[in-house]
Amino acid sequence: MLHGEAKGTDCCCRMIVKLLSILTAWACSCRCRCGAESYIVDDQIGLGRTFDGIGGLSGGGATSRLLVNYPEPYRGQILDYLFKPNFGASLHILKVEIGGDAQTTDGTEPSHMHYEDDENYFRGYEWWLMREAKKRNPNITLIGLPWAFPGWVGRGKNWPYDFPDVTAYYVVSWIIGAKQYHDLDIDYIGIWNEKSFDNKYIKVLRDSLDRVGLTNVGIIAADGDWEISSKMVVDPYLNDAVEIIGAHYPGTTTVMEALLTQKKLWSSEDYSTFNDDVGGGCWARILNQNYVNGRMTATISWNLVASYYEDLPFGRDGLMTAQEPWSGHYLVESPIWITAHTTQFAQPGWTYLQTIGHLASGGSYVALTDGLGNLTMVIETMTHDHSVCIRPPLPVFNVSAQTAIFNLKGTFAGLTMLHVWYSRFDFKTNKSTFFKQLDPLKVSNGSFALKLDVDEVYTLTTLNTGKKGSYPEPPGSSPFPKHYKDGFKVRNPSFTEAPNFADQTGVFEYFINMSDPGDHVFTLRQVVTQRPITWAADADQTISVIGDHTWQNMSVTCDIYIEKPNTGGVFIAGRVDKGGQSVRNAEGIFFWAFANGTYRVTNDLRGQVVLASGMSGTRAGVWHTLTLNIEGERAWGMLNGYPLWKNVTILGPEKGWAAIGTLGFEFAQFDNFSVDAS
Repeated sequence: MLHGEAKGTDCCCRMIVKLLSILTAWACSCRCRCGAESYIVDDQIGLGRTFDGIGGLSGGGATSRLLVNYPEPYRGQILDYLFKPNFGASLHILKVEIGGDAQTTDGTEPSHMHYEDDENYFRGYEWWLMREAKKRNPNITLIGLPWAFPGWVGRGKNWPYDFPDVTAYYVVSWIIGAKQYHDLDIDYIGIWNEKSFDNKYIKVLRDSLDRVGLTNVGIIAADGDWEISSKMVVDPYLNDAVEIIGAHYPGTTTVMEALLTQKKLWSSEDYSTFNDDVGGGCWARILNQNYVNGRMTATISWNLVASYYEDLPFGRDGLMTAQEPWSGHYLVESPIWITAHTTQFAQPGWTYLQTIGHLASGGSYVALTDGLGNLTMVIETMTHDHSVCIRPPLPVFNVSAQTAIFNLKGTFAGLTMLHVWYSRFDFKTNKSTFFKQLDPLKVSNGSFALKLDVDEVYTLTTLNTGKKGSYPEPPGSSPFPKHYKDGFKVRNPSFTEAPNFADQTGVFEYFINMSDPGDHVFTLRQVVTQRPITWAADADQTISVIGDHTWQNMSVTCDIYIEKPNTGGVFIAGRVDKGGQSVRNAEGIFFWAFANGTYRVTNDLRGQVVLASGMSGTRAGVWHTLTLNIEGERAWGMLNGYPLWKNVTILGPEKGWAAIGTLGFEFAQFDNFSVDAS
């Protein structure tokens, strides 16, 4: 009896142990299931909006200024990283500034019409850039947008809308010139960057385009906030005129009025963030969430490539960095490879699925299809502090590691495998991984699980065409040459700017001086003679900077030719400390020569702090040579090789660029520029 009880007790214990084992396994399985969230990817329940692409913006302040000066093969390599399909960023969209002769963030870009009776469709580098982009990707979308306008457009007013027919004529001529001289078809045109829009002008622009047969050129408006959408919902003519509503820095959200218009919604300028890994994280987050939160079907980065002096405003805010044409050095930054996660696996014309959204523990996912059975999913888990953009402020949110189970339905239910591309931002060890192809992911019965850590980006796709393009390492970084000369005789006929000069107010162009049979046939000429319709706070004086912002001691020499009699003037300068939108407040050492036979040395561009002045004998219509020497706290200057002033005590700054410029918006010429710095 006791023996039987022992046997029964032992059996019962074994059953309890087995039951506990089953319960433990079930509990573990439950925890695994409870720790994972399931998401459906299905094209049969309906599709979302059509994907229009990812792009970059050249201009908005001369942001590609130094790129054209790069020697080959490095210049071509940079362009390949930006535009070549299945290689790097593989951009779908190129947006460019329509130059308006005015300061627009980091410099000025020349207009195709400085004056009303003047047309030249080879000024500037945007034509060249569009051709190079089109050469690499014939399907790329091209967009033009004015930031500023030549003064004649406003008939003396700092406003382009008082004469809408004139402004429309100016813009339409740029589109026609692009086709006539460069065989470039412009797809979209904007209104006025981040400025007030005018309903009447937009309608006039639409009519002007249609009248000359440019019915396929769409209007994007208004490149500011979403305000125009509230006007469009009550004005059917305005609504018909606008094809795309474009907003800047929308913070991934839109407004109800914009959705009610049923127009395409774009983030027509975004990012504008330093291109370190936090900048890459910003870009990864907004590329997904601009659609998830705001149904925006295109996102365009300001700027395309950081190819301007880094000490100008917003240094290194491009998708990659190319600011040393003198060395050939460039950097392929993380935003290039984050872009590739989308651009290499989805093309304009693909469609977002409705089954997109946020992940349960933070992050987001989108899914797109070409309608032919192909699927691309992009997943990001960027944390708050590692994805902050320069603007707008980013609300607090949390992201944590998670397991996501994706259930493929509809057309994709039969998939058995997906190709995988992976990026991880490692902010602890700085050993980040970008755009790495992993082993294919097996799909079982239409389902797969993915373990997601923080600060990761995945692309899962049926396409096998992705590639992480590469070239041999470019030359190492080196500062601007301390000994630099330019006689403006060797020039590239495709461009009108001299290498490395960065115009900050006014426009300095190559010029052939047919009236001078001597040594000054080929010169550099300041050509803006009327204050433009400005976008930023242009200086009252024109100025172009060059060199290294860290220069302290230097000797600057230049031949100068004042064209404006009596009241004209020019300068050479050193230690210029400011450019961009702050240029009017620039300080340095400015050596001025005037057509009335006087000179002046000032500590600022405005000429308000005078360090020395006197008679010089300079006059208009005659070449003179100015030399400015700066050493420590002292400066002295020469005219035509002879001392003119000396032992001026410098009040500051301690370092800065060299520069040339004019007293106002006036014609003046420069030749045989040289700088020796130490």
